[in-house]
Amino acid sequence: MSQQITTVGIIGAGTMGNGIAQACAVSGINVVMVDITQPAVDKGLAAVAGSLDRLLKKDKISAADKDAALARIQGSTSYEDLKAAQLVIEAATENHELKLKIIKQLDALLAPEVIIASNTSSISITQLAAVTARADRFIGMHFFNPVPMMALVEIIRGLQTSDATHDAVHALAQALGKTPITVKNAPGFVVNRILVPMINEAFFVLAEGLATPEDIDAGMKLGCNQPIGPLALADMIGLDVCLAVMEVYLKEFGDSKYRPCPLLKEMVAAGRLGRKTGRGVYAY
Repeated sequence: MSQQITTVGIIGAGTMGNGIAQACAVSGINVVMVDITQPAVDKGLAAVAGSLDRLLKKDKISAADKDAALARIQGSTSYEDLKAAQLVIEAATENHELKLKIIKQLDALLAPEVIIASNTSSISITQLAAVTARADRFIGMHFFNPVPMMALVEIIRGLQTSDATHDAVHALAQALGKTPITVKNAPGFVVNRILVPMINEAFFVLAEGLATPEDIDAGMKLGCNQPIGPLALADMIGLDVCLAVMEVYLKEFGDSKYRPCPLLKEMVAAGRLGRKTGRGVYAY
C-alpha cells in the first residue's frame, strides 16, 4: 500500500496555493502553507476564510466545518515548518528558474521519503525531477482554477516517477474529492494541449472574417456545449498567456500546426491582453 498522506506542505499562498490549501483542509488534511513574506501568507489565509464564508452562506458547509478547516491550515514563512509533511506541493509563479530554485531547496531539506509535486501548467516534470535526488518521488499535480470548484487534477508522471509515488498522489486527489487523470510528461499535458490550440484556431477563424467574435463564441457554446466561448475564454486567461503557450508548443514540438495566429500576436503587441487590461477581443 502506498504511503498515507496526512499533512501537505504548499509553497505559495497565491490563488493556486490557497485554493489547494482549502481543498486539503476541508477534506481533513493538515496543511502548512509557506510564502516569502508574512503579508503574503496572511493574504492567502484571508482568501481561504473568505471562500469558506461564501460556502457557509450558501449552506454548503457548517460554521463548525469552516472553523475546523481553518484550524488545519498553518501559515508560515519558514521552510523548516514543512518537515511534518509527507507531500509538498510547489505552487509558486510559473517561472522556470524560480521553480528550480524552490525544488532544489525542498530536496535538500525534506526527508528522502517525502514526495515533492509541482503544480506547473507548462514546465517539464522530467526536467524538474532531474535536479533532485528523489526523481522517483517527484510528480506533477496540476490543479485547475478556481481549485475549490474545479473537479480535475492532472497527475503528470515524469520519466522517473515511481508507481508508488503516482498511486499515493492519485489517492490523495481522490481524498480531496477531485477526479484525477494520469498524464505522461509532454508540453501542455492534456487539457492545455487541446484547449490552447483550439483558442488559437478561433483567432484564425476571426482573422479570416468567417464570423463575428460573438457568433464564434455562440457557435462553440451552443454547438459544443462549452460554458464559455474560446475568444471570451482567451480574454479571461490573457492573450499574452495564450500566445506564450503556443510559442512553447511550436518550439518544443517543432510542428508548424502550433504556429500562433498573427492576429493573436498583433493584439498582444497592441497591449490588448483581455480582461486584465480592459480590452481583448471584447471591451470590459
